[in-house]
Amino acid sequence: MSRDLATPSSDLQDYYDHVPPAHRLSDYSTLSGQGQNIPLQAAASSSAVNLAEPYSDIPSARTRLHFGDRRGEFVDSPYVEEKSRLGNRKKWVLGGLIAIIIAIIVAIILGVVLSRKNSSSSSSDDSISGDPSQFTKDSSLKQSFWGIAYTPEGTLYPDCGAKLSDVVTDIQLLSQLTTRIRVYGADCNTTALVLDAIQLTKVNMTVYIANYPEATDNGEAYDRQKSAIQSAIQTFGTDHIAGVTVGNEFILDYLDDNGGTDPNSDIGNTGAQILLGFINDTRSMLSDMSVSLKIGNADAGSYFNDLVLEDVDYGMANVHPWFANVSIEQAAGWTWNFFETIDVALAKSLSNDPEMSIAETGWPTNSTDAGNESNGPSTASETNLQTFLNTFVCQANANGTEYFFFEYFDETWKTEKYGGVEGYWGLFYSNRTLKNIEIPDCST
Repeated sequence: MSRDLATPSSDLQDYYDHVPPAHRLSDYSTLSGQGQNIPLQAAASSSAVNLAEPYSDIPSARTRLHFGDRRGEFVDSPYVEEKSRLGNRKKWVLGGLIAIIIAIIVAIILGVVLSRKNSSSSSSDDSISGDPSQFTKDSSLKQSFWGIAYTPEGTLYPDCGAKLSDVVTDIQLLSQLTTRIRVYGADCNTTALVLDAIQLTKVNMTVYIANYPEATDNGEAYDRQKSAIQSAIQTFGTDHIAGVTVGNEFILDYLDDNGGTDPNSDIGNTGAQILLGFINDTRSMLSDMSVSLKIGNADAGSYFNDLVLEDVDYGMANVHPWFANVSIEQAAGWTWNFFETIDVALAKSLSNDPEMSIAETGWPTNSTDAGNESNGPSTASETNLQTFLNTFVCQANANGTEYFFFEYFDETWKTEKYGGVEGYWGLFYSNRTLKNIEIPDCST
């Protein structure tokens, strides 16, 4: 049974990109007969697509949740004073007991301070044993991916609970698959945890850190994450940071919340001005820190606002064949063609010609219900994930397409909150064991 993207169920907000029907496979005559294949060499973008109106017939958008963090917001442990039960004793006894009590109080205070420091700092030991840089490599993993999308476990604001030991394990595994990752926000100490884990494991890894602002909270989420990013950079430096992404599907969400459809309409431009404020403030923050980093923006593949894209160094486009109701046989070719024809072509039409990459692409492997186990022509399965891996990864590497495969592991909170395929996009299960797939070997 196919899920109708135009009429989503009221209790399921979609977390990912939704491609307008105008951009589905049937609109790309250049793919006719190509099946699964994508070009092994980069080609010029097709001029057949009218970029002036690439957003017609947009389905009701369902938006991505905000990844948050409770960085540093640890409640002080209560301290209850106890009255002294000293009687009429000799002064030296009284003095000795007072000294003992003071020592106990100091010990308690130090314990609380150290506990809070360990809880709020990514540099705490967090039960990490041995040298994290000395770990056993898994022969089934190949460093074949240009990049991978990653969200540390326990970083959903305000329910933070991320552990450095878990992030270290993740980086150890991810480093055997790629040399680049992207995250979505800075809440729950995400930036510091990832940078700390990279330093501890001593792997070859760069990360596109991110700030995930909201349009309606007067900058609260942005400011919170800005502080976290600033602190992480001051602590860990920028050697492993490739860029700072400000905003993720911000324009898509703003249009959906305000009844708009065109990212370059008056509504879209109003949302763009809010986002540009965050982007320019990030640029000022980095300048004040004497830090030189690229600044970018991520959005759904056909929802980039020109004003925003003209103001950044790079754009990241979510391109999902699953949500475009594309068959697995055509998924790889469709993904490349959509990205080149819509996103790369748009970037080249702008004066700053920002770098473009695919922020998310992949294939789900399961569903919590029969109604969502198929996108129409194909099902969510590990077999089909294998097909997408076989037909996209090495071919995209060969033709120079920059992409972040979605995603590292299954996220159980999405399954619990949304159901359907939402929690089943990982290469790994949620317990960090590889799914029944074979990683393509194009690491050389």
